[in-house]
Amino acid sequence: MSPRTEARAAEAGSGELRADCANCFGLCCVALPFAASADFAIDKDAGRPCPNLRADFRCGIHSRLRQEGFPGCTVYDCFGAGQKVSQLTFGGRDWRRAPHTARQMFAVFPLVRQLHELLWYLAEALTLPQARPLHDELRETFDEIEHLTRRDARDLADLDVAAHRERVNVLLLGTSELARATIDGRKDRRRADLVGADLRGADLRGADLRGALLIAAVLTGADLRSADLIGADLRDTDLRGADLTGSIFLIQAQLDAARGDATTRLPAALARPAHW
Repeated sequence: MSPRTEARAAEAGSGELRADCANCFGLCCVALPFAASADFAIDKDAGRPCPNLRADFRCGIHSRLRQEGFPGCTVYDCFGAGQKVSQLTFGGRDWRRAPHTARQMFAVFPLVRQLHELLWYLAEALTLPQARPLHDELRETFDEIEHLTRRDARDLADLDVAAHRERVNVLLLGTSELARATIDGRKDRRRADLVGADLRGADLRGADLRGALLIAAVLTGADLRSADLIGADLRDTDLRGADLTGSIFLIQAQLDAARGDATTRLPAALARPAHW
């Protein structure tokens, strides 16, 4: 086990793979497009700064995003890609003072964000003792992806990120199978359409819910221990009283999009959303 890999993986929960907006040039507020909808109050093209972005790269309505019609902003997570691109890839030169960097910076940001998301999942996989047979390959892949994020902007722009995602997905699938193997009666609801479903008190221990549509589903009191939730759409999902401890590949953005309360049990690495 390389000490460097261990250090990088450990930081998934406490540092490098968490957003640090104070060291970012507001990249998610500029590089990404959004359309007027229930998630965003206005239309905005990619590469155009949000009108709420201040001169210091902070959001002028950060404490009122939901009330002002921007709940979509509250559930976005760059996994630390913003500060990586701002401070490492572009050496602390911001797109306002160095406008010639803007186009390339905005193009590279979403690519690094995808790589950082992969690092987050790989780091979590390395914490699962059941996945020990895959740990060597997971560590090697973590190191390779982390190295990619440190390339210069030109090399990053040429990366085939989809190919890397496909390779990592195979590893994460294997990790999930090993982690859930000992749970009897586990359900396969991968990519299932469960929009609005009444799943109150459901036994979903060890369930495969990868990519499942759980929008506005009612999961009050449901048992989701050790369930694989990677890519599950939890927008407006009712998680009050649900048990998510030990769930696999659940991320903060999914919780932020859902509804819960003080009785919702969460994995240790994730925080209870302030709006619950």
